[in-house]
Formats: sequence, C-alpha cells, structure tokens
Amino acid sequence: MNNDAPFAYSGLERIFHERGRLAVCTCLVANPHGMRFTELQEACALTDGNLNRHLHALAEVGIVVMQRVKGRGRPTTTVRITGDGRRRFLSYIDELESVVRDVHRRADEPSSERWATQS
Repeated sequence: MNNDAPFAYSGLERIFHERGRLAVCTCLVANPHGMRFTELQEACALTDGNLNRHLHALAEVGIVVMQRVKGRGRPTTTVRITGDGRRRFLSYIDELESVVRDVHRRADEPSSERWATQS
C-alpha cells in the first residue's frame, strides 16, 4: 500500500468492479472447468444480453474464454476463466479484503486520527 495515498487501492481492477462481472468471475473461479452460458446466466441472475455484454468485456482483456460447441440440437456456449483471469480476479479479491479490513479498523478510530497516514 502506498503510504502517501493509503486509500488508493491500486489493486482494484476496473474490469471486475461491477456486480455482474463480479458474479460471473466468482462463478467461474468456483467452476474452473467452465459453465454453460445458460447455467452462468441462472447463477448470476443476468439477462441474455447483459451476460453477453459482460462476457465480451471480460474476453476482450483475456479474463474468460468462450467456446461454442455444436452437437445434436442447438449449439452450446461454454465459458471458462483463463489462468491469468483467475490470478487477476483472486488478486482483486485480496485487495477488496484490504478495503474491508481498513474500513473496520479505521471506523473505530477517533475522527482526529482517522485520516492520518501510517508511517
């Protein structure tokens, strides 16, 4: 953490900082072999269009990969998190945990000490 800006939290990546993408990445970390689009949609309570938009944003930066498989009947899209995506997401979660710890620790400090930087 930067002592000059203790609340900067530079490890918070903007790509994850949205409820839908947070939900998608959480599901995919818990299911590293991937999930079908419809399973992911149900688990995250997202519409087709909303999930599609989030997946494309995550795929653009290498967080997830999507594979469309044709078999009998309709094609199925499977989504999985990449190794780099998993590493980045878990680092993001670690940073969020730092935010929570700091909030709890500083909420109990007297207001005159609350904004003092750590040495």
